[in-house]
Amino acid sequence: MRTLLILCSFLLLASFRTEAQIPDKETQIKAALLAAPAHLRADCAVLGYDQNGKLVTLKEGKNNLICLGDNPNKPGFDVACYHKDLDPFMARGRALAAQGKNPKEIFDIREKEAKSGELKMPSSPTTLYVFSGKTEQEAVYRWVVYIPFATAESTGLSTTPLAGGAPWLMDPGTHRAHIMLNPTH
Repeated sequence: MRTLLILCSFLLLASFRTEAQIPDKETQIKAALLAAPAHLRADCAVLGYDQNGKLVTLKEGKNNLICLGDNPNKPGFDVACYHKDLDPFMARGRALAAQGKNPKEIFDIREKEAKSGELKMPSSPTTLYVFSGKTEQEAVYRWVVYIPFATAESTGLSTTPLAGGAPWLMDPGTHRAHIMLNPTH
């Protein structure tokens, strides 16, 4: 009987611990909005996690930015905001990851779908704002400007980083072509 009581107590504590890993709605919203430019934060939509760990809309938005809360199932702190025209691309990536696809498979599937027109990609440059680090206190900003199918020739950008903070084009010529603006440390 004592063993059963200890086991039940342990399971009860473990269930509380699991629930405690997902912050409340307001905490998630506040954290997610850190990635957005300050003057746009009040009107951003925010996606975050319910108590079952499912991605849900925590806050409806009134502008063009969608912010994504920190995933409690991944190590570190990582929040982001992106232009609404990137949502089909982002949502498709999340759906493929949920199916167990690895990063290369996700890239290849989205590339094929973007080229066929099945996956709608932005028609003009669109920005992703990222605020990430080991912890929220150690997080730094990174900016990504998506320009699907852009090349070094069409942009005049290097395809490799030249110096800390300098823009460069990653994944040139693909659906995921984007200008990287990494912080200097």
